[in-house]
Amino acid sequence: MDFIEVLAVKLRTRHCKSDLRPMNVQTLFASVLTFFSVGKQNKGDSLAIDITNGFQIETPNIFVPWDIDERELKKIFKAGSLKHVTEKYYTTSCTSLNGLNCMLGFHFQLDGELNELEFFRTDYSDPQKSFDEFQKYFVGSFGNPTKTSKGNEGFNNYEWNLGKVQIVHFVYDRFGPEEHMRIKFTR
Repeated sequence: MDFIEVLAVKLRTRHCKSDLRPMNVQTLFASVLTFFSVGKQNKGDSLAIDITNGFQIETPNIFVPWDIDERELKKIFKAGSLKHVTEKYYTTSCTSLNGLNCMLGFHFQLDGELNELEFFRTDYSDPQKSFDEFQKYFVGSFGNPTKTSKGNEGFNNYEWNLGKVQIVHFVYDRFGPEEHMRIKFTR
């Protein structure tokens, strides 16, 4: 018997003196377990973090929904913790994805809604270490990439396709190697 069947039998025999059939109880437990494991996956291959509605920053503790506009983004950050870099682009230093410390950029579309998060560092003195660390946290949070291909400068290209969310991690030559780690949301 699997875990759900055992729980169903125990519930039916100890707590439910009604005519609930084991299958109904199994379905109930399956629903409850599914509810509590939304975004998680067996063997580390599924989402551990659900980003379909937005992105959770751990420090500072802020949830950024995809439908946020620039004005609302400025409101949810403490004064001085969000830097306005250019039109429709802001950055902050933060911790996310279960301990990843880095800079986070917020890119807004012309219509004003958030459509891309950019993860980057201020120090790339060890490009391999940076790439490996980003990759470790993203695989730990979102599972194995959907697609892997040969990239530039000895690095692979990685892509996760998660419905309306796409995550990309790659290096390309732009006046020297430049690492890109981004989460994009399409409407």
